[in-house]
Amino acid sequence: MSRLAGKVAMVTGAAAGIGRATAEAFAREGARVALLDVDETAGRQAAETLAALGHEALFIPTDVTREDAVRAAVAALRDRFGRLDVLFNCAGGSLNDDGRVTELASDGFDRVWSHTMGLDLRGAMLCCRHAIPEIVRGGGGSVVIMSSGAALRGGSPKHVYTAAKGAVVSLVRALAGTHASQGVRVNAICAGRILSERILRNYGSGDTPGQVVDRQDAGARVRDYPFWVGEPADIAAIGAFLASDESRMITGAALPADGGRSAY
Repeated sequence: MSRLAGKVAMVTGAAAGIGRATAEAFAREGARVALLDVDETAGRQAAETLAALGHEALFIPTDVTREDAVRAAVAALRDRFGRLDVLFNCAGGSLNDDGRVTELASDGFDRVWSHTMGLDLRGAMLCCRHAIPEIVRGGGGSVVIMSSGAALRGGSPKHVYTAAKGAVVSLVRALAGTHASQGVRVNAICAGRILSERILRNYGSGDTPGQVVDRQDAGARVRDYPFWVGEPADIAAIGAFLASDESRMITGAALPADGGRSAY
């Protein structure tokens, strides 16, 4: 039997990258999936692709930084599926002009702080605020929040992003302790360099800003570091495990998925 048969999952940031790969993995494992994203075109296309393959999928356009939008999304999911078992919070990201605290100009710092903390931390908190009570009502389940390998080491030059993802790890521990008696497990995935389209744009070798370059070339450039790189499907597989009952002994954990980088 599929590992997520009979379960309902909510995936944020589901229009592309790790979020989309995870929604696809959950669907293959038997879950009914609600895909949330601000990108309506790509989000609807992702849900339609799953439906065409015979999976039950619903796209809900959602800005996770707005509480009214998150509340409405959870209500729409409940109306459609009747329950919620899994939250996979993937909506997040950083700005290219994030940097070292001592070097960021005041106006730049405020803008980067507002965007990154709003999306990576506030967004995760709002989704948990409204999704966890639904999971509790259904008898328990799993929450997975994407963090970053940057939360586990001190080498990242993006200090605001690092702070946000470190806060996510602390949030996960607090939520895990609070909701353990209600049957809700909460974990973080601390991903390393994953070759999503966003990473390919940011780290590719093209001369044109935003140009997506060949995966092999981008991977080779990343491999200037002595660490492995991965694909969105690698993180999706970990997400499917954490969403399933196979991981029932894991909660409050920040799992490194960085090819060993955090060990160096």
